[in-house]
This record gives sequence, structure tokens and C-alpha cells, in this order.
Amino acid sequence: MGERVDDRELERLTGAAAELLVGLPGTPDGVRGRDEFVRWFERHGLDGFAVELAAAGPATEDNAWRAELWRDRLREAILAAPGPPGLLGPLGRPGSPGSPGAQAADELRAIVDKLDRPDPTPLRAPESGDLLDFREGTFHGQVIGVQTVHNSYAAPAPGGAQPPALDWLLAKDVEPLTHGVRPTRRVRGLPVLPPYVRRDQDEAVNSAVEQARSESGLVVVLGQAYVGKSRAALAAMAQVLPDHRVFAPARDEDLRELPALLRGRAERCVVWLDDLDGHLGGRGLEPRLLAQLSALEAVVLATMRDEAYDKCVGTSAQGRLLELAQLVELPRTWSPAELERAERTGDPRLTEAVRESGTVGVATYLAIGHRLWNDWRRARNPQRHPRAHALVRAAVDLARCGLTGPLPRDLLVTVHDGYGIAGLERESLDDAWEWAGRRRYGSLRMLRCSDREPRPFEDVLPYAVRAAERSDRETGPFGNVLPYFVHTAEQDEGFPAVAGWVWGQAVEAARADPSAYDVESVVAGARAAYAKEAEAGDGSAMHALGLLEESLGEGEKAESWFRRAAEAGWTESAGRLGRLLVERGESREAEVFLELAAEAGDHGAATLLGTLLRDRAFQWFESATESGNPQAARQLGDLCLAAGDLIQAENSYLLAEQQGYAEVARSSGMLHLLCNGHGAARVWLARAVAAGDGPAAELLAHLERGPQPLEETRGRFSFSEAYPLDNAHYGVVLEAQGELAEARKHYEKGYQAGDPYAAYRLAVLLEEQGDGEEAGVWYRRAAVMGHPAARKAVAGRPGAPDTVKE
Repeated sequence: MGERVDDRELERLTGAAAELLVGLPGTPDGVRGRDEFVRWFERHGLDGFAVELAAAGPATEDNAWRAELWRDRLREAILAAPGPPGLLGPLGRPGSPGSPGAQAADELRAIVDKLDRPDPTPLRAPESGDLLDFREGTFHGQVIGVQTVHNSYAAPAPGGAQPPALDWLLAKDVEPLTHGVRPTRRVRGLPVLPPYVRRDQDEAVNSAVEQARSESGLVVVLGQAYVGKSRAALAAMAQVLPDHRVFAPARDEDLRELPALLRGRAERCVVWLDDLDGHLGGRGLEPRLLAQLSALEAVVLATMRDEAYDKCVGTSAQGRLLELAQLVELPRTWSPAELERAERTGDPRLTEAVRESGTVGVATYLAIGHRLWNDWRRARNPQRHPRAHALVRAAVDLARCGLTGPLPRDLLVTVHDGYGIAGLERESLDDAWEWAGRRRYGSLRMLRCSDREPRPFEDVLPYAVRAAERSDRETGPFGNVLPYFVHTAEQDEGFPAVAGWVWGQAVEAARADPSAYDVESVVAGARAAYAKEAEAGDGSAMHALGLLEESLGEGEKAESWFRRAAEAGWTESAGRLGRLLVERGESREAEVFLELAAEAGDHGAATLLGTLLRDRAFQWFESATESGNPQAARQLGDLCLAAGDLIQAENSYLLAEQQGYAEVARSSGMLHLLCNGHGAARVWLARAVAAGDGPAAELLAHLERGPQPLEETRGRFSFSEAYPLDNAHYGVVLEAQGELAEARKHYEKGYQAGDPYAAYRLAVLLEEQGDGEEAGVWYRRAAVMGHPAARKAVAGRPGAPDTVKE
């Protein structure tokens, strides 16, 4: 058997282990090595360390202080462990041979082996003086020396000194978390565990333990996993046997020497065997050992799962032992009286469990919820289930926004994409749904997801029942997240706040289905969340508040937030504010904000700004023209010509001509060309060409060529996607040349490209051919697409609905 490790060796072990731990790389071998340590912490009830380690990244430059931190934590875990710490697993298998850390692990094996191998020393009481124990020695020669033997296992000689007192804890001082009780969520300012709630079976458990104290024997608290067996048994032990010394051996530890250790001692002892099936067998508890312990007035208190009991009761030795036990069964579901007692404690963890656990039971909900939370946090690693992690995160955040009913699956998918979690591409959506919706630990799921109508969890959680009973109108995919996750996220100060874009999705979802969600509550939550970030100077939150207030019809509030966001540099708000000001008639003030948005790439703002500037240009060109400026008259004419006001354009050009402004030549030539005055157009364009006007030369050359033949006209049109309108133009040319079948083909192509004019031209063609019925079909198609002439044509046809009239 291994020898006891002294403090210096313990420090060496934990220091080397910590250096190995923080030095593990981000490779698959490194991840597996870190997983070993995570599981080791979990076995010792240190779930907080396990979660933090699972979320830690690969080695960094900060290894020195990280190693110091984990050295202290490893030492704490070893000292808190009820039995041998079992570090050999994570240290001995950090990766494949030759991987980083393998050599360090080999060097540590000798020391770790001393901690891992069974050692009878924990069964012995501390002894004074030096002890040289040769009982396990092997000798190959003469041994000369003096040995003083203190036989701890033998009864004291008559009249001799009593053996020293046991250093085991008193029952009233036992720490539940180190003796089998499962942890749950920690809340700042509250004890690590919620207060114990008296169970209806406590009287039976106490009575059985009281009888065992009087008569000695075995008491077993039975029940399913995670129903609170350990907590109930430990509470009974502390109440009935407060001054008994507690011996809590490790699983599979050799118990055969225990009677010798207890013999002759005045102190009463209780043997604590959590999960009794791990303490049975040749070296563990069996009927004869129980009889010896009973003769020494020791109480054996144990817990056992139902399935383990059913398996053991059929075997010979183990079955006979269980026949000697007093059994008390603890149910999973809590009675109304127990729920009331839990709620009266005022502990938020218990009140939440009372509200949400249903038939799952308070103890199960708290214990499994905590384990599921840790499993989910670890799933974010790209090597595990990052997409499933993101889907559950989306459901948690949306529930925190107030969407407490069934969540549409497409909403969860949309939100989960926005977190930027690495490794999503490595996991399919189907695999992610399956992992997140899998029942774990026999009871709960992180996320309930289905393609059917809402139904409660198989566990009949009340919130799911309410969701299902609320309405039978909901069809299609949906999902609900375990409430434990929502409450934990809300109470964890380190958990990220709901992002503004998630609030936006939540508000849209609530408005889309107001009968499923409390829209006012969601909107109020979004407003409060945005306001908090906005007051901290977040421009995106200011913009989001503006959009929210605008959607609620609060124009003044919306404008105020858009203005603050624009002043904070949020250009999207600048564009929004500019539009609001234009609608209100304050165009001059709007131009500043529209220009900011346009410079940032807002094409809509750029177009609106151009329109405003054009209108201002009209105003100032008119003013300058009235003052007799010929250049302004020419510019005003060009603007009028582009706007289709040929009369105003002509008047402006005449004013410039009257003042001898030769630069008006090309503009006047274009006006005459549009009015079919080819002769006058040639004269004006020739003047412009002589002055070096390139565009005028091109116009004049085109004009001098005269009427173009059909083939050349066809060549001026393109039928690529870049020129979708040319299909209709080419159809007009073909129709004018009498090629009606070809014209129809091009009109249909133009319609397919989204051109309402093409549909209108085809309707006109069909009507001229006498096919009024089909012409009506094409008129309606063009009208639906918004063509004005088509709308008039449809409105004028017999039986036309009023909705098509202008």
C-alpha cells in the first residue's frame, strides 16, 4: 500500500499538476486532457472550478499566475476530498504519447500513485511518537533494531490507557457538499446551499436512525437519482446523532479493519455510506461486518438509488445485507405541504423551484438544473456542440426579453447566428437540435423543441403545461428553454446582458403574435434595456430607442433619440432624422444629417439629399435668372428640360440667347431636336461643335445620318439583365415594322424582367388584334405592377373594381 504524502510532496504534486494543466494546448489531445481535470473537479463536488476550467482557453502568456491560481485550487480539492483524490487519471492521460504534457505526467506518477492507491492510514486514529511499521515489509537478511508497536486495531489491555480520540468530524459539523449533496446555483449574499426543507418522510428517517442508535444497525434512504436522499439522511444524522463521529470512506475503500479501530473506544460512531452499492462486496459492507459494527454500537447510515437496490436485492450476500436494513423511501415529487415549507424559506432558488419544477421535484430541479447549466457552458467549445450552445443561448435571451411562450424555431435560428460563436459550421442544425433537446440525467432537457403542436415536457413542467393549454392555434416548430437557465442567467453577474439586436428581434416577434406574448411587457423591457445602454453613451442603443418610439407613434421621442445618436456619430440615425425633418418640411436642417448618412453609404439619404439640392438649385437659378444672369438662365433651362417642362426650358434658353450667351448652343439644339425641329437643331449644334463641345458633335453626327434602317435601330438595344427596359423598346420597334409575333416575345421577356411597360404594350397590341379577353389579363398584370396607363385602362373596363381607380 502507498505511503502517506507529506506537505512538501503535496505542494510539488499540485504545482506540477497546475503547470501541466495551464500548459495544455488547444489541440484535441489538449482538450481531452483538460476534460479529465474537469471531471476530476466534478467528482469532488467543485462544479464551479469545473465550469471555469471548461470555459478556459488554451495556454497563453499569462501561464505563471494561472498556474499559481490552479495550484491553490487543486490543493483545496485534495484537502476537501473525503477519500484519496484520484489525480492519476487526469495527470496520467493528458494526451497521446509524446504529446505536450506527457513527460510531465510521467514524472508525477510516482507522487500521484501515493495519493491514489488505497491506504489503511485514514482508518487509523492519530498516534503520538514515531511509528515504524514493518507489517508490510519484506526482509532478506537479519534485521537489528528496536520497534515499538502501537496496535491500533487491538482492544486496549486491561487497565491500560484508552486509545486516543478519533479525529473524524462530529455529525452536527458535517459539510453536506463534501458528503454527497449535489450543488446548485450560488446566489451572492446567500449560503452555498439553500436551507434544508423538512420532508414529509423526515419523521420516518429520524425514527429509523433513532432506533439504530438504540439497537445499532443499518438505515438506508432509498429513492431515484437526485431526489434529495443525501440531504435528508445527513439532516437526520445531524439531528439524531449530533455528537457521533462520522466515518465517510471513499467508494470501494477497504472497511474490514474498521471494527478493530472502533473497539474499546468510548466515542459513538456513525458510518456514512452515500450510494451504498459502491461500498458492498468482499472488502466492503456485508452481513458479518455489519454485525461487528452493531456490536460496537456503531450506526450505519446509507443512501441508495432504486435501480441499484433492485439490482442488489437479488444477489445472495448483498440481498441478505439489505434484508437487515431499515428502508425509508423518498419520493421525487414534493407534496403541497413540502412546497409550502420551501416557499416560506424565502430563498429565491427554492421559490423558483417550487414554481417551475412540477412533478420533477424541487431537489431534482435544482440539482439537475445546475448540472445541465454546466454541461451547456462547456458545450460552447468548438470541439463539442457550439451550435447547440448558441440555440440554447438564443432561447435564454429571448425568454429574458419576455417571450416566455413557445419560440418559433426560425426565430431561434436567426438569433443564434448573431452571437458569433466559433465552430458553428462543424455542427449541423439537426445535430444541434438533437443535443439541446436530449433528456439528461433521466429527467430534464435544456431545450424542448418539436415540429408538432406545443405539448408539455414529458416531465410535465408547469410552464410547458400553461403554454400548451393557452391555445391550440399554434402550429409549426417551436421551442422552450428550461426555466432554470433563465433564472441562472439573470442572477449571474458575469453572464452577458441581452444585446440590443436580440431585443429588436423579440419586439418584432411579440408584435407578430400578440396573442402569444405580452407585447407591452416586451416593449417595456426593450425600452429599459436600450435606455440603460443609451445613457452610457451607446449610439446603437439610442438609434434602437428611436426606432422603437417611432414604431409606437411617439414621434417627438423618436426624433430626440435619433438626434442624440446622430450627434454621437451614429450615421444610420442621421439618415433617419433627416427623413423625419424632410417630412416635417424642415429641409434645410435635414440636409446636414442626410449628408452625414450619404457619406456613410446610405444611398436613400443621398438620393433624398440630391432631390433637396436640386429643388434649392431651381430656387436660386430662378432668382439669378430674374436678375438677368444668362448662365443661370441656361442652368435653369437644363433643369426644366430634365424635368420635362419644355416650355419653361425654352423660355430660359431664350433669355440666355437674348443676352448673347453662346454657351447655350447645345442646350437649345437639344430642345429643338426634342421638338422635331431638326433644321434648327443642326444650326445650334453646329455652333456648339465649332466652340469645341464634344457631346454636341456626337448629337450632330447622329442627326446628319438621317433616318436609320431597321437593322441599325435594332443594334441600339441590349437584352442583357443590365438593360431590362430594352426588351419593351425593341418590341416597339418590331411592332412598328409589322413583326408582331417577335414583338410579343420581347414584351413577354420584358414583363418577366419586371417591366410593367412591357405588359402594358402587350395588352395594347392584343387589344388592337381584337383579343380583348387576353388584353384584359395583361392590363391587370401591368396595373398590379403599378403602370399608370394600365390602371386607367383596367378602371375603364366593364366590371372593374374601385381599387384600381386612381
